[in-house]
Amino acid sequence: MGLALVRGMAFCYSYRPDKAELNNEPGIIMAYELAPLPYSKDALEPHIDAATMEIHHGKHHAAYVANLNKAVAGNAALENKPLDQLLASLSTVPDNIRTAVRNNGGGHWNHTFFWKLMGPKAGGAPTGALAEDLTATFGSVAGFQEKLEAAGLGRFGSGWAWLVVNRSSKLEIISTPNQDNPIMDGSGLPVLGVDVWEHAYYLKYQNRRADYLKAWWNVVDWSAVAANYAAAKK
Repeated sequence: MGLALVRGMAFCYSYRPDKAELNNEPGIIMAYELAPLPYSKDALEPHIDAATMEIHHGKHHAAYVANLNKAVAGNAALENKPLDQLLASLSTVPDNIRTAVRNNGGGHWNHTFFWKLMGPKAGGAPTGALAEDLTATFGSVAGFQEKLEAAGLGRFGSGWAWLVVNRSSKLEIISTPNQDNPIMDGSGLPVLGVDVWEHAYYLKYQNRRADYLKAWWNVVDWSAVAANYAAAKK
């Protein structure tokens, strides 16, 4: 699978909203907006606490959106570009704002993707083609989970662990630093991703990232993951 094809396929993951007012500030129309959580802040209790969700979404994610909008303000070509396409073409972004777009655009894309992977009364195990291919690739679903947790634990500092469909159309586990993601370099199409920044877990789990990663499986919406997988395989 060529790089151009990978990037083209990544566009099915677009989270580009219609232009809307940010933070209800009258007269300020922004290119990107913070969508509400698809569930209440306490919906993932007891595995992810409401206080963490409130700060994670309402402060951290909101800051990425605000800073991305500041970075692209006045550049119509960037303001009107779907976010996945923007991140897949970072080399074309002006040097003076490229880092800001990478960090904040990545933070916006990653978190929007992340919220949709989780849900109340979720957990359990995947089924169908996803379960079959996870077993074929990693030996078992449990084996896959152990390897993803290891990737999250092995990420020094802040970052993400991902399950992707790679350039060879195979499932692969990778890790990225900071708010980078696989569509930035065309290395794969994200199927599942877990945030291992401290702000994702520190209020409840303190420094116990391993405990957070194990608990996280209880809120994974496998139907959403399966839908991502089906889209990535097309």
